[in-house]
Amino acid sequence: MAENAGLENHRIKSFKNKGRDVETMRRHRNEVTVELRKNKRDEHLLKKRNVPQDESLEDSDVDADFKGVRVSQLFSHSFHNATSDNAVVQLSAVQAARKLLSSDRNPPIDDLIKSGILPILVKCLERDDNPSLQFEAAWALTNIASGTSAQTQAVVKSNAVPLFLRLLHSPHQNVCEQAVWALGNIIGDGPQCRDYVISLGVVKPLLSFINPSIPITFLRNVTWVIVNLCRNKDPPPPMETVQEVRGVCVCVKDLNCCILVDTVWALSYLTDGGNEQIQMVIDSGVVPFLVPLLSHQEVKVQTAALRAVGNIVTGTDEQTQVVLNCDVLSHFPNLLTHPKEKINKEAVWFLSNITAGNQQQVQAVIDAGLIPMIIHQLAKGDFGTQKEAAWAISNLTISGRKDQVEYLVQQNVIPPFCNLLSVKDSQVVQVVLDGLKNILIMAGEEASTIAEIIEECGGLEKIENLQQHENEDIYKLAFEIIDQYFSGDDVSNLKDLHIVQLFILTL
Repeated sequence: MAENAGLENHRIKSFKNKGRDVETMRRHRNEVTVELRKNKRDEHLLKKRNVPQDESLEDSDVDADFKGVRVSQLFSHSFHNATSDNAVVQLSAVQAARKLLSSDRNPPIDDLIKSGILPILVKCLERDDNPSLQFEAAWALTNIASGTSAQTQAVVKSNAVPLFLRLLHSPHQNVCEQAVWALGNIIGDGPQCRDYVISLGVVKPLLSFINPSIPITFLRNVTWVIVNLCRNKDPPPPMETVQEVRGVCVCVKDLNCCILVDTVWALSYLTDGGNEQIQMVIDSGVVPFLVPLLSHQEVKVQTAALRAVGNIVTGTDEQTQVVLNCDVLSHFPNLLTHPKEKINKEAVWFLSNITAGNQQQVQAVIDAGLIPMIIHQLAKGDFGTQKEAAWAISNLTISGRKDQVEYLVQQNVIPPFCNLLSVKDSQVVQVVLDGLKNILIMAGEEASTIAEIIEECGGLEKIENLQQHENEDIYKLAFEIIDQYFSGDDVSNLKDLHIVQLFILTL
Protein backbone atom coordinates (compact mmCIF):
# COMPACT_ATOMS: atom_id res chain seq x y z
CA MET A 1 0.00 0.00 0.00
CA ALA A 2 2.76 2.44 0.95
CA GLU A 3 4.64 1.55 -2.23
CA ASN A 4 1.56 2.24 -4.37
CA ALA A 5 1.06 5.57 -2.62
CA GLY A 6 4.65 6.46 -3.34
CA LEU A 7 4.24 5.61 -7.02
CA GLU A 8 1.10 7.71 -7.20
CA ASN A 9 2.84 10.70 -5.62
CA HIS A 10 5.73 10.26 -8.02
CA ARG A 11 3.30 10.17 -10.96
CA ILE A 12 1.63 13.38 -9.81
CA LYS A 13 4.93 15.17 -9.27
CA SER A 14 6.18 14.08 -12.70
CA PHE A 15 3.29 15.87 -14.34
CA LYS A 16 4.29 19.42 -13.52
CA ASN A 17 7.02 21.72 -12.29
CA LYS A 18 5.62 21.89 -8.79
CA GLY A 19 2.75 19.42 -8.82
CA ARG A 20 -0.64 19.76 -7.20
CA ASP A 21 -1.32 17.61 -4.19
CA VAL A 22 -4.80 16.62 -3.10
CA GLU A 23 -5.12 19.63 -0.80
CA THR A 24 -4.34 21.93 -3.72
CA MET A 25 -6.67 20.13 -6.11
CA ARG A 26 -9.59 20.19 -3.70
CA ARG A 27 -10.54 23.79 -3.32
CA HIS A 28 -12.63 25.32 -0.58
CA ARG A 29 -15.20 27.84 -1.66
CA ASN A 30 -13.32 30.78 -0.10
CA GLU A 31 -10.58 30.36 -2.71
CA VAL A 32 -13.01 31.08 -5.53
CA THR A 33 -14.97 34.31 -5.60
CA VAL A 34 -18.65 33.48 -5.87
CA GLU A 35 -21.46 35.94 -5.47
CA LEU A 36 -23.65 33.52 -3.53
CA ARG A 37 -21.92 34.13 -0.22
CA LYS A 38 -21.68 37.88 -0.64
CA ASN A 39 -25.26 38.54 -1.71
CA LYS A 40 -26.44 40.64 1.21
CA ARG A 41 -29.88 41.01 -0.31
CA ASP A 42 -30.77 37.48 0.73
CA GLU A 43 -32.12 37.54 4.25
CA HIS A 44 -30.50 34.25 5.20
CA LEU A 45 -27.10 35.90 4.83
CA LEU A 46 -27.81 38.98 6.95
CA LYS A 47 -25.74 38.93 10.12
CA LYS A 48 -27.80 41.64 11.81
CA ARG A 49 -31.37 42.79 11.37
CA ASN A 50 -33.18 45.88 12.60
CA VAL A 51 -36.67 45.28 13.97
CA PRO A 52 -38.96 47.64 12.05
CA GLN A 53 -42.18 49.18 13.24
CA ASP A 54 -45.26 47.00 13.28
CA GLU A 55 -46.90 46.86 9.86
CA SER A 56 -49.85 48.75 11.31
CA LEU A 57 -47.60 51.59 12.43
CA GLU A 58 -46.54 53.84 9.56
CA ASP A 59 -43.49 56.10 9.58
CA SER A 60 -45.87 59.03 9.54
CA ASP A 61 -47.21 57.86 12.88
CA VAL A 62 -43.70 57.85 14.30
CA ASP A 63 -43.02 61.30 12.88
CA ALA A 64 -46.26 62.60 14.35
CA ASP A 65 -45.29 61.37 17.80
CA PHE A 66 -42.13 63.49 17.76
CA LYS A 67 -43.21 66.39 15.51
CA GLY A 68 -41.70 69.67 16.64
CA VAL A 69 -39.55 67.99 19.29
CA ARG A 70 -35.75 68.22 19.11
CA VAL A 71 -33.94 64.92 19.35
CA SER A 72 -31.84 66.16 22.26
CA GLN A 73 -34.98 67.25 24.11
CA LEU A 74 -36.60 63.90 23.42
CA PHE A 75 -33.60 61.97 24.75
CA SER A 76 -33.51 64.10 27.88
CA HIS A 77 -37.23 63.60 28.38
CA SER A 78 -36.99 59.85 27.73
CA PHE A 79 -34.03 59.46 30.08
CA HIS A 80 -35.88 61.23 32.88
CA ASN A 81 -39.17 59.37 32.40
CA ALA A 82 -37.53 55.97 31.90
CA THR A 83 -36.44 56.09 35.54
CA SER A 84 -39.92 57.03 36.76
CA ASP A 85 -41.63 54.98 39.45
CA ASN A 86 -44.85 55.40 37.49
CA ALA A 87 -45.13 52.26 35.34
CA VAL A 88 -47.20 54.00 32.65
CA VAL A 89 -44.77 56.91 32.33
CA GLN A 90 -41.77 54.58 32.28
CA LEU A 91 -43.30 52.33 29.60
CA SER A 92 -44.18 55.35 27.46
CA ALA A 93 -40.60 56.67 27.67
CA VAL A 94 -39.02 53.33 26.73
CA GLN A 95 -41.53 52.93 23.92
CA ALA A 96 -40.62 56.39 22.59
CA ALA A 97 -36.95 55.40 22.49
CA ARG A 98 -37.84 52.18 20.73
CA LYS A 99 -39.87 54.02 18.09
CA LEU A 100 -36.92 56.25 17.26
CA LEU A 101 -34.65 53.23 16.95
CA SER A 102 -37.16 51.44 14.72
CA SER A 103 -37.08 54.13 12.06
CA ASP A 104 -35.78 53.01 8.69
CA ARG A 105 -34.23 56.44 8.16
CA ASN A 106 -30.92 56.57 10.03
CA PRO A 107 -31.99 55.67 13.57
CA PRO A 108 -30.08 57.87 16.07
CA ILE A 109 -28.32 54.98 17.80
CA ASP A 110 -25.18 56.88 18.82
CA ASP A 111 -27.18 59.82 20.17
CA LEU A 112 -29.30 57.49 22.26
CA ILE A 113 -26.24 55.69 23.64
CA LYS A 114 -24.67 59.04 24.56
CA SER A 115 -27.86 60.05 26.37
CA GLY A 116 -27.09 57.42 29.02
CA ILE A 117 -30.36 55.54 28.60
CA LEU A 118 -28.66 52.23 27.70
CA PRO A 119 -28.18 51.02 31.32
CA ILE A 120 -31.80 51.94 32.03
CA LEU A 121 -33.03 49.84 29.10
CA VAL A 122 -30.93 46.92 30.32
CA LYS A 123 -32.36 47.33 33.82
CA CYS A 124 -35.86 47.12 32.33
CA LEU A 125 -35.07 43.59 31.12
CA GLU A 126 -35.19 42.47 34.77
CA ARG A 127 -38.79 43.60 35.26
CA ASP A 128 -40.61 40.27 35.24
CA ASP A 129 -43.59 42.07 36.78
CA ASN A 130 -43.95 44.20 33.63
CA PRO A 131 -43.55 42.07 30.47
CA SER A 132 -44.62 44.98 28.24
CA LEU A 133 -41.68 47.00 29.56
CA GLN A 134 -39.35 44.04 29.06
CA PHE A 135 -40.56 43.69 25.49
CA GLU A 136 -40.12 47.37 24.60
CA ALA A 137 -36.66 47.49 26.19
CA ALA A 138 -35.59 44.28 24.44
CA TRP A 139 -36.83 45.68 21.13
CA ALA A 140 -34.88 48.92 21.60
CA LEU A 141 -31.70 47.03 22.55
CA THR A 142 -32.13 44.69 19.58
CA ASN A 143 -32.06 47.64 17.24
CA ILE A 144 -29.04 49.17 18.94
CA ALA A 145 -27.27 45.83 18.49
CA SER A 146 -28.21 45.82 14.80
CA GLY A 147 -25.87 48.76 14.20
CA THR A 148 -22.11 48.97 13.94
CA SER A 149 -19.75 46.71 15.85
CA ALA A 150 -19.09 49.52 18.35
CA GLN A 151 -22.82 49.93 18.94
CA THR A 152 -23.25 46.18 19.42
CA GLN A 153 -20.34 46.17 21.85
CA ALA A 154 -22.04 48.91 23.84
CA VAL A 155 -24.98 46.56 24.40
CA VAL A 156 -22.65 43.70 25.36
CA LYS A 157 -20.66 45.86 27.79
CA SER A 158 -23.88 46.97 29.46
CA ASN A 159 -24.26 43.35 30.60
CA ALA A 160 -27.41 42.77 28.57
CA VAL A 161 -26.48 39.30 27.28
CA PRO A 162 -27.08 37.34 30.53
CA LEU A 163 -30.45 39.04 30.85
CA PHE A 164 -31.40 38.17 27.27
CA LEU A 165 -30.48 34.55 27.98
CA ARG A 166 -32.70 34.67 31.04
CA LEU A 167 -35.57 36.00 28.91
CA LEU A 168 -35.37 32.91 26.70
CA HIS A 169 -37.30 31.24 29.52
CA SER A 170 -39.95 33.98 29.75
CA PRO A 171 -43.56 32.73 29.78
CA HIS A 172 -44.41 35.57 27.38
CA GLN A 173 -43.68 34.55 23.82
CA ASN A 174 -43.19 38.06 22.44
CA VAL A 175 -40.56 38.77 25.10
CA CYS A 176 -38.85 35.47 24.45
CA GLU A 177 -38.81 36.01 20.69
CA GLN A 178 -37.40 39.51 21.07
CA ALA A 179 -34.59 38.14 23.23
CA VAL A 180 -33.80 35.61 20.49
CA TRP A 181 -33.59 38.40 17.93
CA ALA A 182 -31.31 40.50 20.13
CA LEU A 183 -28.97 37.56 20.71
CA GLY A 184 -28.88 36.92 16.97
CA ASN A 185 -27.62 40.44 16.35
CA ILE A 186 -24.98 40.14 19.06
CA ILE A 187 -23.80 36.73 17.82
CA GLY A 188 -23.70 38.11 14.28
CA ASP A 189 -21.15 40.75 15.27
CA GLY A 190 -18.32 38.24 14.95
CA PRO A 191 -16.61 35.21 16.48
CA GLN A 192 -15.71 36.96 19.74
CA CYS A 193 -19.31 37.87 20.55
CA ARG A 194 -20.49 34.53 19.21
CA ASP A 195 -18.22 32.56 21.51
CA TYR A 196 -19.08 34.80 24.47
CA VAL A 197 -22.81 34.14 24.04
CA ILE A 198 -22.14 30.43 23.51
CA SER A 199 -20.10 30.33 26.72
CA LEU A 200 -23.13 31.63 28.62
CA GLY A 201 -25.21 28.68 27.43
CA VAL A 202 -27.33 29.92 24.51
CA VAL A 203 -27.38 26.77 22.40
CA LYS A 204 -29.60 24.40 24.39
CA PRO A 205 -32.46 26.83 25.09
CA LEU A 206 -32.27 28.00 21.49
CA LEU A 207 -32.56 24.47 20.12
CA SER A 208 -35.46 23.76 22.47
CA PHE A 209 -37.58 26.15 20.39
CA ILE A 210 -37.34 23.92 17.34
CA ASN A 211 -40.61 22.06 17.58
CA PRO A 212 -43.90 22.07 15.64
CA SER A 213 -45.75 24.07 18.32
CA ILE A 214 -43.61 27.19 17.76
CA PRO A 215 -45.10 29.77 15.33
CA ILE A 216 -43.33 29.99 11.99
CA THR A 217 -42.24 33.61 12.47
CA PHE A 218 -40.61 32.72 15.78
CA LEU A 219 -38.98 29.64 14.31
CA ARG A 220 -37.52 31.70 11.48
CA ASN A 221 -35.78 33.91 14.02
CA VAL A 222 -34.43 30.86 15.82
CA THR A 223 -33.00 29.31 12.66
CA TRP A 224 -31.52 32.67 11.64
CA VAL A 225 -29.67 32.81 14.98
CA ILE A 226 -28.45 29.25 14.42
CA VAL A 227 -27.03 30.41 11.08
CA ASN A 228 -25.14 33.15 12.93
CA LEU A 229 -23.87 30.60 15.46
CA CYS A 230 -22.41 28.52 12.64
CA ARG A 231 -20.82 31.25 10.53
CA ASN A 232 -17.26 32.61 10.82
CA LYS A 233 -14.20 30.40 10.41
CA ASP A 234 -11.58 32.54 12.14
CA PRO A 235 -11.97 30.84 14.49
CA PRO A 236 -14.80 28.39 13.76
CA PRO A 237 -17.45 27.80 16.42
CA PRO A 238 -16.47 25.48 19.29
CA MET A 239 -16.70 21.78 18.47
CA GLU A 240 -19.24 21.30 21.26
CA THR A 241 -21.53 23.76 19.50
CA VAL A 242 -21.08 21.98 16.18
CA GLN A 243 -22.05 18.73 17.86
CA GLU A 244 -25.16 20.31 19.36
CA VAL A 245 -26.52 21.94 16.21
CA ARG A 246 -25.39 19.48 13.52
CA GLY A 247 -28.60 17.43 13.49
CA VAL A 248 -30.98 20.39 13.49
CA CYS A 249 -31.64 20.13 9.74
CA VAL A 250 -33.47 16.84 10.14
CA CYS A 251 -35.79 18.45 12.70
CA VAL A 252 -37.07 21.09 10.28
CA LYS A 253 -37.20 19.18 6.99
CA ASP A 254 -40.99 19.28 6.83
CA LEU A 255 -41.37 22.90 7.91
CA ASN A 256 -41.50 26.28 6.17
CA CYS A 257 -39.27 26.65 3.10
CA CYS A 258 -37.56 29.79 4.42
CA ILE A 259 -36.69 27.98 7.64
CA LEU A 260 -35.30 25.11 5.58
CA VAL A 261 -33.11 27.52 3.61
CA ASP A 262 -31.70 29.09 6.78
CA THR A 263 -31.02 25.70 8.33
CA VAL A 264 -29.24 24.34 5.27
CA TRP A 265 -27.11 27.49 5.15
CA ALA A 266 -26.19 26.78 8.77
CA LEU A 267 -24.98 23.34 7.70
CA SER A 268 -23.03 24.90 4.84
CA TYR A 269 -21.20 27.12 7.32
CA LEU A 270 -20.45 24.13 9.55
CA THR A 271 -18.98 22.17 6.64
CA ASP A 272 -16.79 25.13 5.70
CA GLY A 273 -14.64 24.74 8.80
CA GLY A 274 -12.32 21.84 7.98
CA ASN A 275 -12.43 18.06 7.82
CA GLU A 276 -13.19 17.56 11.51
CA GLN A 277 -16.36 19.63 11.28
CA ILE A 278 -17.26 17.97 7.99
CA GLN A 279 -17.03 14.59 9.71
CA MET A 280 -19.31 15.74 12.53
CA VAL A 281 -21.94 16.79 10.02
CA ILE A 282 -21.58 13.45 8.23
CA ASP A 283 -21.86 11.58 11.54
CA SER A 284 -25.13 13.36 12.27
CA GLY A 285 -26.67 11.40 9.39
CA VAL A 286 -27.79 14.53 7.57
CA VAL A 287 -26.15 13.88 4.17
CA PRO A 288 -28.93 11.60 2.81
CA PHE A 289 -31.34 14.40 3.69
CA LEU A 290 -29.24 17.13 2.07
CA VAL A 291 -28.65 15.49 -1.30
CA PRO A 292 -32.30 15.34 -2.49
CA LEU A 293 -32.57 19.08 -1.79
CA LEU A 294 -30.39 19.62 -4.87
CA SER A 295 -33.56 19.07 -6.90
CA HIS A 296 -35.85 21.11 -4.64
CA GLN A 297 -38.36 23.30 -6.47
CA GLU A 298 -37.10 26.42 -4.67
CA VAL A 299 -33.84 27.82 -6.06
CA LYS A 300 -32.83 29.16 -2.63
CA VAL A 301 -32.99 25.65 -1.20
CA GLN A 302 -31.01 24.24 -4.13
CA THR A 303 -28.38 26.94 -3.70
CA ALA A 304 -27.91 26.29 0.00
CA ALA A 305 -27.85 22.51 -0.45
CA LEU A 306 -25.32 22.75 -3.29
CA ARG A 307 -23.03 24.83 -1.10
CA ALA A 308 -23.36 22.39 1.82
CA VAL A 309 -22.64 19.22 -0.16
CA GLY A 310 -19.97 21.12 -2.10
CA ASN A 311 -18.17 21.91 1.12
CA ILE A 312 -18.34 18.27 2.20
CA VAL A 313 -16.54 17.10 -0.96
CA THR A 314 -13.65 19.44 -0.20
CA GLY A 315 -12.81 16.91 2.50
CA THR A 316 -11.13 13.53 2.23
CA ASP A 317 -11.87 10.88 -0.40
CA GLU A 318 -13.79 8.98 2.25
CA GLN A 319 -15.94 11.99 3.12
CA THR A 320 -16.52 12.65 -0.57
CA GLN A 321 -17.62 9.05 -1.06
CA VAL A 322 -20.37 9.47 1.55
CA VAL A 323 -21.94 12.10 -0.69
CA LEU A 324 -21.44 10.03 -3.85
CA ASN A 325 -23.09 7.04 -2.19
CA CYS A 326 -26.29 9.10 -1.92
CA ASP A 327 -26.64 9.20 -5.72
CA VAL A 328 -25.66 12.86 -5.75
CA LEU A 329 -24.45 12.85 -9.36
CA SER A 330 -27.94 12.07 -10.67
CA HIS A 331 -28.94 15.64 -9.75
CA PHE A 332 -26.19 17.29 -11.79
CA PRO A 333 -27.55 17.15 -15.35
CA ASN A 334 -30.27 19.55 -14.22
CA LEU A 335 -27.87 21.68 -12.18
CA LEU A 336 -25.44 22.02 -15.08
CA THR A 337 -28.27 23.18 -17.36
CA HIS A 338 -29.94 25.38 -14.75
CA PRO A 339 -31.05 28.81 -16.04
CA LYS A 340 -29.13 30.51 -13.23
CA GLU A 341 -25.44 30.83 -14.03
CA LYS A 342 -24.52 30.86 -10.34
CA ILE A 343 -25.95 27.36 -9.99
CA ASN A 344 -23.94 26.20 -13.02
CA LYS A 345 -20.77 27.62 -11.49
CA GLU A 346 -21.28 25.98 -8.11
CA ALA A 347 -22.18 22.68 -9.79
CA VAL A 348 -18.96 22.65 -11.81
CA TRP A 349 -16.98 23.63 -8.69
CA PHE A 350 -18.53 20.62 -6.92
CA LEU A 351 -17.51 18.32 -9.78
CA SER A 352 -13.97 19.75 -9.83
CA ASN A 353 -13.60 18.42 -6.31
CA ILE A 354 -14.87 14.99 -7.38
CA THR A 355 -12.38 14.83 -10.26
CA ALA A 356 -9.71 15.67 -7.68
CA GLY A 357 -10.55 12.42 -5.91
CA ASN A 358 -9.56 8.84 -6.58
CA GLN A 359 -9.94 7.03 -9.90
CA GLN A 360 -13.21 5.38 -8.88
CA GLN A 361 -14.67 8.80 -8.13
CA VAL A 362 -13.43 10.12 -11.47
CA GLN A 363 -15.11 7.15 -13.14
CA ALA A 364 -18.36 7.95 -11.36
CA VAL A 365 -18.39 11.39 -13.03
CA ILE A 366 -17.71 9.75 -16.41
CA ASP A 367 -20.39 7.09 -15.91
CA ALA A 368 -22.93 9.77 -14.98
CA GLY A 369 -22.41 11.34 -18.41
CA LEU A 370 -21.23 14.62 -16.92
CA ILE A 371 -17.92 15.10 -18.76
CA PRO A 372 -19.55 16.39 -21.99
CA MET A 373 -21.60 18.80 -19.87
CA ILE A 374 -18.48 20.07 -18.10
CA ILE A 375 -16.81 20.56 -21.48
CA HIS A 376 -19.88 22.47 -22.68
CA GLN A 377 -19.50 24.82 -19.70
CA LEU A 378 -15.78 25.07 -20.48
CA ALA A 379 -16.68 26.28 -23.97
CA LYS A 380 -19.92 28.22 -23.46
CA GLY A 381 -20.27 29.17 -19.78
CA ASP A 382 -19.48 32.59 -18.40
CA PHE A 383 -15.86 33.10 -17.38
CA GLY A 384 -16.38 32.14 -13.73
CA THR A 385 -17.93 28.84 -14.77
CA GLN A 386 -15.25 28.27 -17.41
CA LYS A 387 -12.64 28.70 -14.70
CA GLU A 388 -14.29 26.02 -12.56
CA ALA A 389 -14.51 23.73 -15.60
CA ALA A 390 -10.80 24.22 -16.27
CA TRP A 391 -10.07 23.04 -12.73
CA ALA A 392 -12.38 20.05 -13.18
CA ILE A 393 -10.61 18.98 -16.37
CA SER A 394 -7.10 19.64 -15.09
CA ASN A 395 -7.80 17.73 -11.88
CA LEU A 396 -9.00 14.75 -13.89
CA THR A 397 -5.74 14.73 -15.87
CA ILE A 398 -3.90 14.26 -12.58
CA SER A 399 -6.24 11.88 -10.77
CA GLY A 400 -7.44 9.84 -13.73
CA ARG A 401 -6.16 6.70 -15.39
CA LYS A 402 -4.85 6.78 -18.95
CA ASP A 403 -8.17 5.56 -20.37
CA GLN A 404 -10.04 8.23 -18.41
CA VAL A 405 -7.80 10.97 -19.79
CA GLU A 406 -8.20 9.49 -23.28
CA TYR A 407 -11.96 9.77 -22.81
CA LEU A 408 -11.51 13.51 -22.21
CA VAL A 409 -9.66 13.84 -25.51
CA GLN A 410 -12.33 11.82 -27.32
CA GLN A 411 -14.93 14.27 -26.01
CA ASN A 412 -13.02 17.06 -27.81
CA VAL A 413 -11.85 18.82 -24.66
CA ILE A 414 -8.66 20.25 -26.16
CA PRO A 415 -10.05 23.10 -28.36
CA PRO A 416 -12.12 24.80 -25.61
CA PHE A 417 -9.32 24.08 -23.13
CA CYS A 418 -6.80 25.84 -25.38
CA ASN A 419 -9.14 28.80 -25.88
CA LEU A 420 -8.58 29.73 -22.24
CA LEU A 421 -4.84 30.15 -22.78
CA SER A 422 -5.43 33.71 -23.97
CA VAL A 423 -7.34 34.96 -20.92
CA LYS A 424 -5.83 37.48 -18.51
CA ASP A 425 -6.31 35.32 -15.41
CA SER A 426 -2.88 33.81 -14.74
CA GLN A 427 -4.27 31.09 -12.51
CA VAL A 428 -6.57 29.83 -15.26
CA VAL A 429 -3.73 29.88 -17.80
CA GLN A 430 -1.51 27.83 -15.51
CA VAL A 431 -4.29 25.35 -14.74
CA VAL A 432 -4.85 24.82 -18.48
CA LEU A 433 -1.13 24.47 -19.23
CA ASP A 434 -0.87 21.93 -16.42
CA GLY A 435 -3.77 19.99 -17.87
CA LEU A 436 -2.40 20.03 -21.41
CA LYS A 437 1.01 18.85 -20.26
CA ASN A 438 -0.59 16.06 -18.24
CA ILE A 439 -2.61 14.95 -21.28
CA LEU A 440 0.55 14.90 -23.41
CA ILE A 441 2.42 12.86 -20.78
CA MET A 442 -0.46 10.40 -20.40
CA ALA A 443 -0.65 9.97 -24.18
CA GLY A 444 2.83 8.44 -24.24
CA GLU A 445 3.58 7.28 -27.78
CA GLU A 446 0.40 9.02 -28.98
CA ALA A 447 1.63 12.42 -27.80
CA SER A 448 2.20 13.52 -31.39
CA THR A 449 -1.50 13.05 -32.09
CA ILE A 450 -2.37 15.27 -29.13
CA ALA A 451 0.18 17.81 -30.31
CA GLU A 452 -1.48 17.91 -33.73
CA ILE A 453 -4.88 18.60 -32.13
CA ILE A 454 -3.36 21.41 -30.06
CA GLU A 455 -1.70 22.81 -33.20
CA GLU A 456 -4.83 22.60 -35.35
CA CYS A 457 -7.06 24.44 -32.85
CA GLY A 458 -4.61 27.31 -32.45
CA GLY A 459 -3.31 26.18 -29.10
CA LEU A 460 0.33 26.02 -30.18
CA GLU A 461 0.40 29.68 -31.13
CA LYS A 462 -1.08 30.60 -27.75
CA ILE A 463 1.48 28.46 -25.93
CA GLU A 464 4.30 30.06 -27.93
CA ASN A 465 3.05 33.51 -26.94
CA LEU A 466 3.01 32.45 -23.30
CA GLN A 467 6.79 32.01 -23.42
CA GLN A 468 6.87 35.80 -23.06
CA HIS A 469 4.45 35.83 -20.12
CA GLU A 470 5.37 37.90 -17.07
CA ASN A 471 4.54 35.00 -14.73
CA GLU A 472 7.66 32.85 -14.33
CA ASP A 473 5.77 29.59 -13.75
CA ILE A 474 3.69 30.15 -16.88
CA TYR A 475 6.53 30.97 -19.27
CA LYS A 476 8.63 28.09 -17.95
CA LEU A 477 5.76 25.65 -18.36
CA ALA A 478 5.00 26.97 -21.85
CA PHE A 479 8.67 26.57 -22.79
CA GLU A 480 8.74 22.99 -21.46
CA ILE A 481 5.68 22.02 -23.49
CA ILE A 482 7.10 23.56 -26.67
CA ASP A 483 10.53 22.03 -26.08
CA GLN A 484 9.25 18.52 -25.31
CA TYR A 485 6.37 18.19 -27.77
CA PHE A 486 6.65 20.81 -30.50
CA SER A 487 10.34 21.02 -31.39
CA GLY A 488 10.44 18.22 -33.99
CA ASP A 489 10.91 18.64 -37.73
CA ASP A 490 7.30 17.73 -38.50
CA VAL A 491 5.99 20.50 -36.30
CA SER A 492 8.49 23.00 -37.71
CA ASN A 493 7.47 22.08 -41.26
CA LEU A 494 3.81 22.46 -40.35
CA LYS A 495 4.48 25.91 -38.87
CA ASP A 496 6.41 26.93 -42.01
CA LEU A 497 3.48 25.80 -44.17
CA HIS A 498 1.09 27.94 -42.13
CA ILE A 499 3.38 30.97 -42.53
CA VAL A 500 3.50 30.47 -46.31
CA GLN A 501 -0.29 30.13 -46.47
CA LEU A 502 -0.72 33.31 -44.45
CA PHE A 503 1.73 35.18 -46.72
CA ILE A 504 -0.16 34.06 -49.84
CA LEU A 505 -3.47 35.24 -48.35
CA THR A 506 -2.04 38.72 -47.77
CA LEU A 507 -0.96 39.15 -51.39
